[in-house]
Amino acid sequence: MKKKLMLMALSLAFVAGATVATAQTKVTLGTEGAYPPFNWIDENGDLQGFDVDVGNAICAAASLDCTWVVQDWDGIIPGLLAKKYDAIVASMSITEERKEKVDFTNKYYNTPAMFVRKKGSGIEINAASLSGKAVGVQRATIHENFLRDNYGEVVTIKAYATQDEANLDFLAGRVDLLLADSVALMESLVDTDDGKDSEFVGPEFTDPRWFGDGVGIAVRKGARDLRDTLNAGIAKIRADGTYNKINAKYFDFDVYGN
Repeated sequence: MKKKLMLMALSLAFVAGATVATAQTKVTLGTEGAYPPFNWIDENGDLQGFDVDVGNAICAAASLDCTWVVQDWDGIIPGLLAKKYDAIVASMSITEERKEKVDFTNKYYNTPAMFVRKKGSGIEINAASLSGKAVGVQRATIHENFLRDNYGEVVTIKAYATQDEANLDFLAGRVDLLLADSVALMESLVDTDDGKDSEFVGPEFTDPRWFGDGVGIAVRKGARDLRDTLNAGIAKIRADGTYNKINAKYFDFDVYGN
């Protein structure tokens, strides 16, 4: 009997040891690097932004050794599926369409979408006023999907690889409006010197059918252990005040949302 108990104990110890040995501690995070203030590359070539600081804080809270990879937005999910990185921390909204390809953590922020127009243009957000107008939007985003589904028959949609490219065409007069995350537009355009003649117009858009349930971290399907570890990190930085400190570094309002 004692011998049997000893063998069982050794077996359990082996399993536990194997679990520790194979637990993932080194994690590669993918981000776009072209979506300020959430992620961008500074003049020294270093990644900066809210996504980056939150990602690093989550990794520290979860005792993960994390490194970053930069990937163009329209290839960011294919890059995850091809195992170029283990998770995406790039302001990716948690939508039903994306859930068919990847799994998500809980949200780490949630902000609405809005249109931007030139001051004095008189454009309103309804089918009659938008008819014949050109709207700039980042390609392969929830904003492009919303625009096509709701106003695709009355507007000309110009899709860009990055939000910065869309902003530049708006400033040059090549599109009449922009549609994007309101905070991204505020920080990169509306509240800047270059964008002093621009303004928000219309309501805030939050319908989960297009905009999902907030922004989360995407992992490959079935990566439950990594997802749960990242969720624990999110919960920890929310509870210990780290998240609030990062929020205050970038914004004078709460981006976590309801």
